[in-house]
Amino acid sequence: MTNLEKKRRIPRSWTRSVLGALSGVLAGSAALAVAELVSVWVRPEAGPVVAVGGAAIDRTPAMVKDWAVRNFGTDDKLVLEFGILSVLAVLAVSLGVLSLRHRWSAVVGLLLFGLVGATAALGRPDSTGLRDALPSAAGALAGAGVLFLLAGRLDARGGTAADPDAAGQGLPRRPEWDRRGFLLATSAAAAASAGAAVLGRTLNGASGHDAVASRDGLVLPAPGSPAPPVPAGAQLRIPGASSFLTPAKDFYRVDTALVVPKVDARTWRLRVHGLGVARPVTLSFDELLRRELVERDITLTCVSNEVGGPYVGNARWIGVRLADLLADCGVEPPARGGPADQLVARSVDGMTIGSPVEDVMDGRDALLAVGMNGEPLPFAHGFPVRMVVPGLYGYVSACKWIEDIELTTFDAYDPYWVARGWSRRAPVKTQARIDTPRPFARPASGTVMVAGVAWAQHRGIDKVEVRVDDGPWREARLAAEDSRDTWRQWSLPWQATRGGHTLTVRATDGAGAVQTEKRTRTLPDGADGRHSVVVTVD
Repeated sequence: MTNLEKKRRIPRSWTRSVLGALSGVLAGSAALAVAELVSVWVRPEAGPVVAVGGAAIDRTPAMVKDWAVRNFGTDDKLVLEFGILSVLAVLAVSLGVLSLRHRWSAVVGLLLFGLVGATAALGRPDSTGLRDALPSAAGALAGAGVLFLLAGRLDARGGTAADPDAAGQGLPRRPEWDRRGFLLATSAAAAASAGAAVLGRTLNGASGHDAVASRDGLVLPAPGSPAPPVPAGAQLRIPGASSFLTPAKDFYRVDTALVVPKVDARTWRLRVHGLGVARPVTLSFDELLRRELVERDITLTCVSNEVGGPYVGNARWIGVRLADLLADCGVEPPARGGPADQLVARSVDGMTIGSPVEDVMDGRDALLAVGMNGEPLPFAHGFPVRMVVPGLYGYVSACKWIEDIELTTFDAYDPYWVARGWSRRAPVKTQARIDTPRPFARPASGTVMVAGVAWAQHRGIDKVEVRVDDGPWREARLAAEDSRDTWRQWSLPWQATRGGHTLTVRATDGAGAVQTEKRTRTLPDGADGRHSVVVTVD
């Protein structure tokens, strides 16, 4: 090959590759946009990104999920979606380049990806049937059509373009491809895809209108058993320390739902059935509200919360006593001869949460909650109804968007998280957290207020102690106790001296157990150990 040939062929090859990659990206965009639009008439959860993301979550090892929650927090779903879209972009580019030489192979590859999305949608626990395959199927067909069209415009039309320089060198004249047709096709594909994507996103955003209206129009009845007033000394109001009640907007959210379910309270139903249920029942939301409502302050904790982590919050919940509802259905706890020892709660998105029947019927304020901090539940926190059980980690108690309660046994059924390696029973462990000073803070020498929160739901906190470096443990001042089911604030004035220091906290719960020093990870039943922060005093 002569130098002139190289000069002519290399740019042409790179140009075609770039245009082929562009064709793949436009085809992939068209597929996603059409799938989004079709999902409006099916349901948003059937879209390929959500379906594949849900399947990925279900098949991700528990340790990886735990790592994602620790490192990305409530943004873990956004990171997952970004990862899926990045993989799709790489695949689209690859198929676009492949289409330059093997157009039909690339088209088949895109159709196969649609098959993956459809299979994922049909395999979801909340699948409604074959209709869930339609968004991925329609998107794949649209993307395949776009790719076939664009790849055809990049093919030589059989003619040749004049090349005066080549004629003098005896080189073959360059094949001509349909530049104008390719430009028009790409512009049309881009415009149509953008329009379909915007329309689909807008309509999907409005698809929960009825659910939003049912929440906006809801006025919660006054509780028959209101929460006692919060003691005056329960809120220390120390800068940097957590407030006693956590606003809903700041309350942690850890779940597997890539799309927050929006359930219309007017059509919602709760079914109670299963082993030992003498009188099965199906309740509407209005029927649930006609039962006595109780209001309680309860602290919830996620099992993925590392020592000193943020996935704990305290709120005022309004709901129906779960034990009363079960008793009305003829359920007896195992201690009184009941045959069922596990309550399996099912969410509208297919999540299953298993709780010990004995715990939800032992007198604690286990609730089917309908309100949070004086308002109907936010959608992200389970509207219209969720479970709240003090003393148990959320993965064995706090089912959001609940629609079904089945009484069974631990031997007969493993719910979602248990099947993935987490413990069947998970009482909350005694923990204390330093909120201020923050890790690596640089406070000035003199009096520094060390403060935070401690919790051991359903046992309560009786003492908190702080140690500076390897010095003696000093007892902190405890805020007034609201109840054994809420966290307690604590504080300790520290006469800080210049240099680096390590502050460590430990709590003693209402049963007299001192928080252990040994550190453990969250898997399989919650983290253990004492929280420490390192600071430098100036």
